[in-house]
Amino acid sequence: MSARELLRQASGLDLSERVVERALRERMAKCGMADTGLYLKYLQDMAPAELAALIELVVVPESWMFRDADAFAAATAHVRHCLAGRPARVVRILSIPCAAGEEPYSMAMALADAGVAPASIRIEGVDLSACAVKRAQAGRYTRNAFRGADLLFRQRHFSRHGDEFQISDALRAQVGFSQANLLGLDTVAGAGRYDVVFCRNLLIYFDEPTAAAAIAVLRSVLADDGMLFAGYAEVPAFCRHGFAPLRLRGAFALRKAEPGEAAAGIANTARIATRAAAPERRQHKPQQVLAAVITAAPHAPDLLAKARRLSDAGDHKGAGAACRALLACEPDSADAYFILGMVSECAHDSAAAEEHWRRCVYLRPGHYDALCHLALLAERGGDAPQAQAWRQRAARIFER
Repeated sequence: MSARELLRQASGLDLSERVVERALRERMAKCGMADTGLYLKYLQDMAPAELAALIELVVVPESWMFRDADAFAAATAHVRHCLAGRPARVVRILSIPCAAGEEPYSMAMALADAGVAPASIRIEGVDLSACAVKRAQAGRYTRNAFRGADLLFRQRHFSRHGDEFQISDALRAQVGFSQANLLGLDTVAGAGRYDVVFCRNLLIYFDEPTAAAAIAVLRSVLADDGMLFAGYAEVPAFCRHGFAPLRLRGAFALRKAEPGEAAAGIANTARIATRAAAPERRQHKPQQVLAAVITAAPHAPDLLAKARRLSDAGDHKGAGAACRALLACEPDSADAYFILGMVSECAHDSAAAEEHWRRCVYLRPGHYDALCHLALLAERGGDAPQAQAWRQRAARIFER
């Protein structure tokens, strides 16, 4: 079994070969091993602690306080609605993955500032990384955890210790942390049902079957009237698997779809993702129109359907070939460029993926999925301003 497959089985993460190789080199050096085969055998046979150490290298949790602040405002409003007229109720909130605790502590601060009684809420943070959980339990952060212009909350809820900031004991006592894998969360004793679930920007690291399994677990632990917050690029996947989007400004929230509503949810999400599904109106020269009539119809729709079918089936090579054939007869197909971007990303070619998605949004500026993927690429590349620009464009499409 390859290291990549071993890590996939242990964590659910669909990691690039480059990330896996870098982690392998580091751990093999620490263990004094030079033979990859022997190291993999060591991992599989007798070294659960070493496997955990390897996972820590590929799970790099990064977050900050009040990341996408509108989500916390929406969650706070939902909590207050749950408690209205039911003062004895305890609202349960889950953050998974919780990284070093930034997200669950942000929720605790938002509720405290809204005047919600601590006895009325129970907040839990769960992460695969033992190191992240340990840091979350400590509740101490550097300046990197505080971004944006409005940092008044830091004055209210943190005390300064040199270059670090310690969250108040009162808030730290409100949040419990544990180490667990999302895919096994529904079997954890005491998991129960949650009224609010934050699971943002995790599914993007899963392949499609693993993402579907993860969504099924999240659906099972979310209360029937609960609210789930996802990453902007993950909304379509949730809508394909039993969720419906909530139209909340600035927040990517979902609820469980009603029986028979799932298909409508998928259709609505597809409409968001490909607003004005027909390509933008363009002025074509007469010979271009004639060539399109002769060459493209009726083959273009068939080629696009074939590309989608092959991509969904995991045949990325076939999907790419179908897209290139489509572009040969319909050069301004935004859908073809979007699928080519997905194919390139699956091949871990980020540069090609970005080029295809940029062409996609040039041809169709309202293509939600392409905007989301471009935002994620920019974020991974460390270009925060560009990521924010793509994210804002996607948010405007989502809110229409």
